[in-house]
Amino acid sequence: MTPRAADRARYDRATAHLDAPLAVVDLEAFDANADDLVRRAGGKPVRVASKSVRCRALLERVLARDGFAGIMSFTLDESLWLARAGFEDVLLAYPSVDRAGFSELARDPKLARAVTVMVDDPAQLELIDRAREGGAEEIRVCLELDTSLRLLGGRVRIGARRSPLHTPAEVAEVARSVARRPGFRLVGLMAYEGHVAGVGDAVAGRPARSRAVRLMQAAARRELAVRRAAVVDAVRAVAPELEFVNGGGTGSVQHTAAEDAVTEIAAGSGLYVPRLFDHYTSFTGRPAALFAQPVVRRPGVGAVTVLGGGYPASGAPGRDRLPVPYLPEGLRYDPQEGAGEVQTPLLGAPADDLLIGDKVWFRHAKAGELCERFDALHLIEGDRITATVPTYRGEGRTFL
Repeated sequence: MTPRAADRARYDRATAHLDAPLAVVDLEAFDANADDLVRRAGGKPVRVASKSVRCRALLERVLARDGFAGIMSFTLDESLWLARAGFEDVLLAYPSVDRAGFSELARDPKLARAVTVMVDDPAQLELIDRAREGGAEEIRVCLELDTSLRLLGGRVRIGARRSPLHTPAEVAEVARSVARRPGFRLVGLMAYEGHVAGVGDAVAGRPARSRAVRLMQAAARRELAVRRAAVVDAVRAVAPELEFVNGGGTGSVQHTAAEDAVTEIAAGSGLYVPRLFDHYTSFTGRPAALFAQPVVRRPGVGAVTVLGGGYPASGAPGRDRLPVPYLPEGLRYDPQEGAGEVQTPLLGAPADDLLIGDKVWFRHAKAGELCERFDALHLIEGDRITATVPTYRGEGRTFL
């Protein structure tokens, strides 16, 4: 029996009493992935990206482990919710225009101590001030650096369009805006190198592209290390007591941790290891989060149809944004239909061994987005479910 076949047998036994659709997290794989992130971080704390987890119980589990400290959240509403629940260090990864949220933050000392907001434009400070409604609590601020690699005098840009702050001078100017403005304190700097951390460099069957990605990423790492160090120096000249410099992502943990200027690493997808993280030379994780769909039809030889399953991930549309049939091994989508909202035909020899009601196990393309489809995660240890915990959605929280 192959390791994957053994996993399928365990998951089927653990969930035999449950009807699909359902989602599970294999805790042995989850914990092993957590250990690998800590190892690659080389002694620097890992801040957990909640967007990639979206389950409070699993956030608590990983933060109880040595090597992890703090949460990187994705909306202000989520940040406040987590802080009210007792999480004491929440860094909001994106700028917000949630005026009601800022009003609450400015009026509550506990929330103001726990939550740090993201800024890359003085206009965002002005919006926060207008939203205070008399709240006088000091707002903790983090600045975001644009990490994109710019070539040919800026005519070529590689990387996500995030912050407009690219140079040390640009970041320092916004740092001075924060320092001059009463009611704000600059405590951190963040830089997410998504073109390094989130792009696989070993795509099967595409050797030329994979080599080009590796060359690009090596150049991007060299350029960013020099620029990030200069930015940190420029910001510390304005805010000498800067508390943290955050960088990285699951695909670049060890490279970012090697930079002296970086004090902590952000990662989250590496806990679940969705399919987009199968194509890296720098690490290998264990798939920990899966979902099962039931076989509801057998339309012919070498074919079965499962209920639903069309759960595309965010990003530019493409085949790599679809879930992948994982267990049993050897199933594939019908190219004429793909993954459907209400039904998904699957082809391949293993289909002939599947009966009505059997489960087909899938892996989602991106980590936490799976939790927007399910109210609960069944936590598996060995071949038993040891707990069932709510996702954000199961707690009635859909932040985006």
